[in-house]
This record gives sequence, C-alpha cells and structure tokens, in this order.
Amino acid sequence: MDRKQHIAIFTTASLPWMTGTAVNPLFRAAYLAKDGERKVTLVIPWLSLKDQKLVYPNHTTFGSPSEQESFIRQWLEERTAFISGFAIRFYPGKFAVDKRSILPVGDISVIIPDEEADIAVLEEPEHLTWFHHGKRWKTKFRLVIGIIHTNYLEYVKREKNGQFQAFLLKYVNSWVVSIYCHKVIRLSAATQYYPRSIICNVHGVNPKFLEIGKERFEQQHSSNHQAFTKGAYYIGKMIWNKGYGELLQLLNNHQKELAGLEIDLYGNGEDSDQVKKAANKLKLTVRVHPGRDHADPLFHDYKVFLNPSTTDVVCTTTAEALAMGKIIVCANHPSNDFFKQFPNCRIYDDDNGFVEATCKALSEEPVPLTDAQRYELSWEAATERFLKVSELNQVFATEREKNSSKEFASVSLNLWKSMEDTSAYFHYLALGFETTRRAFGAIPGSLQPDEEQRKELGLATSSKHSL
Repeated sequence: MDRKQHIAIFTTASLPWMTGTAVNPLFRAAYLAKDGERKVTLVIPWLSLKDQKLVYPNHTTFGSPSEQESFIRQWLEERTAFISGFAIRFYPGKFAVDKRSILPVGDISVIIPDEEADIAVLEEPEHLTWFHHGKRWKTKFRLVIGIIHTNYLEYVKREKNGQFQAFLLKYVNSWVVSIYCHKVIRLSAATQYYPRSIICNVHGVNPKFLEIGKERFEQQHSSNHQAFTKGAYYIGKMIWNKGYGELLQLLNNHQKELAGLEIDLYGNGEDSDQVKKAANKLKLTVRVHPGRDHADPLFHDYKVFLNPSTTDVVCTTTAEALAMGKIIVCANHPSNDFFKQFPNCRIYDDDNGFVEATCKALSEEPVPLTDAQRYELSWEAATERFLKVSELNQVFATEREKNSSKEFASVSLNLWKSMEDTSAYFHYLALGFETTRRAFGAIPGSLQPDEEQRKELGLATSSKHSL
C-alpha cells in the first residue's frame, strides 16, 4: 500500500528532434516527478544510426541509448535548473519517411514491467497504437490516458485524395483510441472529437522563456531601454503545412498594404528550399534562416511573432513567444483559444484582419504579463491542470484484469464479452500479419525489432507471437 503510484509516459519522438512530442512529454515527466510523490518513467523511441541521420538535426547521432539519455538530461536541466528524478527507457522505433514520423516497432508496452503498470500516458495515442500488436494497453495498465497532440486530419486533407484519406483516418483514429484509452485529453478543439474526451491545454512553457520575458521588461523599466529593437519573425519546422504556406500567401497578397515590412523566418525542414524560393519572389524583405533554439538571444529583440498556421493543436512556439513578452498575431482558430486570455494576443479572422493586426502590433509596445498570466503559461500550472482532468489521485474501485502469459489468450477465450473486446481482438489479429500491416500503412518489418535494435537496446532475441 505504501508503493508510489507509477506513471509511464510513452511518446513518439525524442531530443534532439525539436518537435512538440519530444519536448512537452519530457517537461511533463520532469514536473510530475518533481515533488517526489510518484514514480515517473519517460518511454521514448530509439532509432538506429541510419534513421538518426534522417531525423536528428546538425548531424547529431548517438552510439548508445545511454549517450542519448545523457544529452536529454543535460538539455532539460539547463532549462529547469533542477535535477529530474524520473527514469528514461527506450523502445525500438523506425522513421517512416512518407509520414515524417517515428513509429514503434513491436509491443512497446512490455518496456514497463507488469508490477509497475499503474498508469500509462500515451502522448499521441493514435500514433502509438495504429500498428500496435501485443498486450492490450487497458489490460496491462490500470488507467490509460491519451493526450491528442496533432491535427492529423488537417495534414492529410492537404495531400492527394486528402478528403477520402481524412475520412478513413478519422474512423481509424477513433477506433484505436477507444479500444486502448480509458480517458482522452484533447489539447484544443482543433483535434478531432473522441468519446470520453475533455479539452484542456496540459502543456506549459520552458521556464527559460518566462525568465527571458521577465528580464526584458525589468530591463526596459529600470533603464528606459527599448526592450524590442527588431520587428516580426516566425519560427517552426520548415514545411508548408506548418504555417509557411499561409504566411507567404498572405504576404504575397498584401505586399502593397505591408510595404516596408521586414520579416525573418527560421526553421529546418523538407520544404526549406521551396520556402526560400517563394520568399525571394516577394517585393517585401523576407529573410529565411536555418532553425535555432527559440531561447537563443538572437530572438530576444523581436517584438512581433506572426503565426497564421491552422494545422497546430496548441503551438509551442506561440506560447514561448508570449512568455518572452512579445505580441503574437495568429488566426481565429480553435488551436489558439488558450492564447486569447493574454493581452498580447492579436487574433484575426481574414486577410484584412491579418494586415490590420500586424501593422498595429508593429506600432505598439507589448503589455507586461502579470504574475498570474506568467503562472498560467508555466509547467507548474500545466501539471496542475493535467492532474485535475486525468484524476490520477482517484481510488480505483476495480482491480485491473490479470495479464495472460500469451498476451491476448484471455481475451480470445471471452471473445464476445463486449463489443470493445471483440474490436480490440480484431485489431490484434489484423496487425499480426505482415500483409495486413502493410495494407494499414505500417513500416515493413516493424512487427518485431530487428537484431541490430535488439542488440542496441539489450532486448532478448526474437521469438514469434502465439495466440
């Protein structure tokens, strides 16, 4: 009875890939473990060298999981200023070039021993379970909470045959999330609807950004120094779907009204060359730069952050810009609902609204954040929101089901006990064969880790599943 509650946080990316599902779950683990009241494990993907070279920026690679863990912990401690007491474990993953995503290989639920399987937090549960074949998450863990990070439907709609693909994906997402999660947290209403879901932004801001914002205004008020000497900028992964397409289109359509505007774009990504070409065709001064850490002193002097993206769920860089005391200009979209409470947030509805909001933002000075507003952006507040909506401290009235030594044998013996069990068993069967996995879109050879990854992660030699 005295054993600490164990929370295992599974996510779909890891540093040095600076994506939301690498950064936010890392901070969540740190702040959930900070008070020492619970045991926390962050479970992240391990990529073999060939995939590391495709994913990680600046030619960064790691020879072992322990080397990558050291990198992650150092990065985190430099930003939180405290030593984190959570564990890090790795699961085998592969990079899907067509999806621009890391996908799990094999049954990643086994990373957590059965005796520690209290609570699982699945960051991007649809992504983690599309191709899952193994123990059922709801059977293994007492409580499974899914956190919806990504507006996959919006991305898919922009591809060839997008409307049809989005229609199918919507139902696949609903299917896998319902059979594997007890509760679902949607970061904003920009995501698709899920049963048993609640909308709540459970993300916070790296404390370094709050410190930068506070220092900026203290400097300005103590010495009458101009806090912001540069104009407008945007930073994000440099792909068209991350707002660059919308932004360059707005600039192109309103070059006359925005005459004299100078804007700097920062980012790395597959569409970098095309973004540069499009920017060079404009009469406005639009400079395109490689990506950098948003906390870099280079960004401290900018006053206005422009983000017209409508594919985000809750944009991390927008929150960071707010924390640094900047004015943000963003679309009237559900992904930005959380930001509307802050006085430096300027929302626009259409092209004319964008022009008006941008010009006004450049002519005004940001309003200093209050202590309460800073706290609302912090990871302390985000952790409080997470604990409240997930109800982790509730007393469970029922014991979790006993695990079968043959994974799904217990379910197969009681196949018709519920429609959900039947649906879950069908998913298990369908994803157990290479041909059907490929039909669903899985990476070839992802049913089990290959020998290289087994060796790198110290896993047992491969053995075939039995039903």
